[in-house]
Amino acid sequence: MEPTLLKVMVIDDSSVQRAAIVKFIENHPNLELTGEYHNGINARKILMENDTDLIFLDVEMPVLDGFQLLESLDHRPQIIIITSNPDHALQAFDYNVTDYLLKPIAKERFNESVKRAMNNHIANLESGSEGEHIYVNSNLKKVKVFINDVNWVEGFGDYVKIVTDDKNGILVLSTMKNFIKKLPEDKFLRIHKSYIVNLEKVEKFNTALVEIKGTQLPLSRHKKDQLEDALVNG
Repeated sequence: MEPTLLKVMVIDDSSVQRAAIVKFIENHPNLELTGEYHNGINARKILMENDTDLIFLDVEMPVLDGFQLLESLDHRPQIIIITSNPDHALQAFDYNVTDYLLKPIAKERFNESVKRAMNNHIANLESGSEGEHIYVNSNLKKVKVFINDVNWVEGFGDYVKIVTDDKNGILVLSTMKNFIKKLPEDKFLRIHKSYIVNLEKVEKFNTALVEIKGTQLPLSRHKKDQLEDALVNG
């Protein structure tokens, strides 16, 4: 069975940095380089005409920076942000990026980011067919719930409510402690005594709140570091 290949583009105005990333890509068995570009304007034209699975994107570029490029795209592939400024990491979460890399980039850290992108890619392929799922008891029926459809889980005493894009949600007789055992531990985190979140759905967070689909959820103070580590380092 041949390995899954991600079609990869590099956008960075530094020729030295591009060369370093290209070398990593060419030596990785799951990556296929489709192009390297020194600015976002030229790259945007190519993105509109060709399929790309993953972009290694520099933030600080002249004329059109990395975030401006993302805002201009109707359909975004996975993005791994490249930056020398740690402050850009939190801003990157607003764009639902896969990961970020700080310059200079270590090979081990590069491989961790690629692994995360590969896992996302495989999960997306699976969700297009059957997809990862669990069964829960709700209203005396067995209900099939797709993992990628879950935004968060909210506790109500002896019940939990599975919140999806369906406004009604799914009410299940279970405690939070027992229900989290049903969920993949690498995809979900209990951020508060009454909330479990799907890490892939987190759009923003600060010291007190997590935002998903425009809804703010409370974040326990002692969970902030764990959440940040899960989102940043996967």
